[in-house]
Amino acid sequence: MGLADASGPRDTQALLSATQAMELRRRDYHMERPLLNQEHLEELGRWGSAPRTRQWRTWLQCSHARARALLLQHLPVLVWLPRYPVRDWLLGDLLSGMSVAIMQLPQGLAYALLAGLPPVFGLYSSFYPVFVYFLFGTSRHISVATPGPLPVLTAPGHPTGGAGPDPLRLPGHLPVRASCPRLYHSCSCAGLRLTAQVCVWPPSEQPLWATVPHLLLEVCRKLPQSKVGTVVTAAVAGVVLVVVKLLNDKLQRQLPMPIPGELLMLIGATGISYGIGLRDGSEVDVVGNISAGLVPPVAPNTQLFSKLVGSAFTIAVVGFAIAISLGKIFALRHGYRVDSNQELVALGLSNLIGGIFQCFPVSCSMSRSLVQESTGGNSQVAGAISSLFILLIIVKLGEFFRDLPKAVLAAIVIVNLKGMLRQLSDVCSLWKANRADLLIWLVTFAATILLNMDLGLMVAVVFSLLLVVVRTQMPHYSILGQVPDTDIYRDVAEYSEAKEVPGVKVFRSSATVYFANADFYSDALKQRCGVDVDFLISRKKKLLKKREQLKLKQLQKEEKLQKQAASSKGASVSINVNTSLEDMRSNNVEDCKVMQVGPGDKMEDATANGQEDSKAPDGSTLKALGLPQPDFHSLILDLGALSFVDTVCLKSLKNIFHDFREIEVEVYMAACHSPVVSQLEAGHFFDASITKKHLFASVHDAVTFALQHPRPVPDSPVSVTRL
Repeated sequence: MGLADASGPRDTQALLSATQAMELRRRDYHMERPLLNQEHLEELGRWGSAPRTRQWRTWLQCSHARARALLLQHLPVLVWLPRYPVRDWLLGDLLSGMSVAIMQLPQGLAYALLAGLPPVFGLYSSFYPVFVYFLFGTSRHISVATPGPLPVLTAPGHPTGGAGPDPLRLPGHLPVRASCPRLYHSCSCAGLRLTAQVCVWPPSEQPLWATVPHLLLEVCRKLPQSKVGTVVTAAVAGVVLVVVKLLNDKLQRQLPMPIPGELLMLIGATGISYGIGLRDGSEVDVVGNISAGLVPPVAPNTQLFSKLVGSAFTIAVVGFAIAISLGKIFALRHGYRVDSNQELVALGLSNLIGGIFQCFPVSCSMSRSLVQESTGGNSQVAGAISSLFILLIIVKLGEFFRDLPKAVLAAIVIVNLKGMLRQLSDVCSLWKANRADLLIWLVTFAATILLNMDLGLMVAVVFSLLLVVVRTQMPHYSILGQVPDTDIYRDVAEYSEAKEVPGVKVFRSSATVYFANADFYSDALKQRCGVDVDFLISRKKKLLKKREQLKLKQLQKEEKLQKQAASSKGASVSINVNTSLEDMRSNNVEDCKVMQVGPGDKMEDATANGQEDSKAPDGSTLKALGLPQPDFHSLILDLGALSFVDTVCLKSLKNIFHDFREIEVEVYMAACHSPVVSQLEAGHFFDASITKKHLFASVHDAVTFALQHPRPVPDSPVSVTRL
């Protein structure tokens, strides 16, 4: 029993060690396959061009199923509303819609005044576009209304602004695709601009062309003209709103819904103003009459279209950037998909129909969208409920706010710009994450401050495109080495254990090669290889030319000596000498022709065997000419980063093959994607000298082949590599 007990743990330990060894063996990666170049790979995989799908044929098809699919695609409410879970979502949407409507009421009035329009137009803009988005939008959580940047672009005295009986309308849907993170940077400056504009002029005198420094100087210049009652009213209202928002942030988990600070401020300020009679002869301006009821639709003024194109484009791009950015954030957070194209259609229709009913441009509001999500909003029903609540105010309750001080609305605007101004803190995070994005942020911010919103946005977009071009011109070039006991190749400067394969150089670029960076690619390749290729080729040509000239001079000298010897002898002897001289001359000429034609014949033979430049005889090798030889015999270009090739790239690659073969280095390519291979074929890159046998499926395949076909020793005649 004792021996059995002693042997039990020993057997268990041996079994565990055997199991661990099996697990380790299972983790090893073993594979045996033939060495594959592109030609063999196409034969093995039966490669063929992918069939082209002609989508236009499906566009022209007409059927009941297609008509139904188009209707459901462009009217999403028909898809999700029949499946709406009433018991689970209705209460949250109802609470969320009421909360958003409470915020929309004061902010709509404030932004209408800021845009230079009567306050009721702010209520119209909070009803019509919101209900239209309920029918056509795909995001469940964004709240459509007027965000902060758009009133900056809709001002009196500018083609996009107007008030009174003939207000301006911005119709149409613009099919624009924008880089949302780039365009959203301009919102920080829009917050500063809005803050300055609220403090400077009455809405009827706000010029859109005024830059932020000019606005700030104007604020300082008009400080002595400030009305004490207006400043005190705005300051008190601002402090109260800030305190309420801080309480909402602190008690977010305990409160079922945020405290409606704007609504309470609206009701309280209106009651106080009515009680003390601010409307009658006071220095504090009030909103004034708000007409009750809806207005009939009015067709847009076509004479203004030519003046509206530039501003309408800017408004559409900024509005779409804000909406799609927030929409995708909420979609990722809640696990659904937002259709960018349909969002553009929904926003366009919202502004089109809203413009007919005298609304100013709308997009997505960040603060109201966050409130809609945090208060339990689950679908677009929340937006519909908020729009119906605004409709009730337009029809019945709007006239009760005629005694509301405008200073309170100004305070509401400035306090709600907190989210935009908070983006100034992005500088620190971008400095750590991506300094190229930080540079775009700074350029966008500076251009929007020093120029106008639309000009600043244009500068930002152009700068972003230029930066993309510059970044493709400065990619990361690297020489790759093999990670020990693997078929993986990494940058030797980054991986200390990665070692270069003796006799083989592997070069890689992190960006595609095209006309803008093809020369940089060639220069970086020659520099990283450690060989002055151009100098060697130049010296080789000079030495070969000098050798030919010496041979020619020696031949002429021998002919001259033969002539002198022939003239000093008799006629019979002279005839014999001349005959022999002619034989020698013909022999020398034949030798010279052989010397000159021989390499050409060998080149043709090499071409037939897949080589462009045949290696010359011993007399023309680098070693025979006394030139330094490269310490590698093969160069492999890792083209895995190429996404396309153009004609300049094709010429550059051919020049690389030619130049390195001149210095007795064979060139191979590896890891090309199928579309790139098709483009190489279409550009007639492959020929008798550069075949698909020079292109390998992976870098390791190319390295293995290069090691099997090294450069011949210099003492023996250089032969052509037969692939």
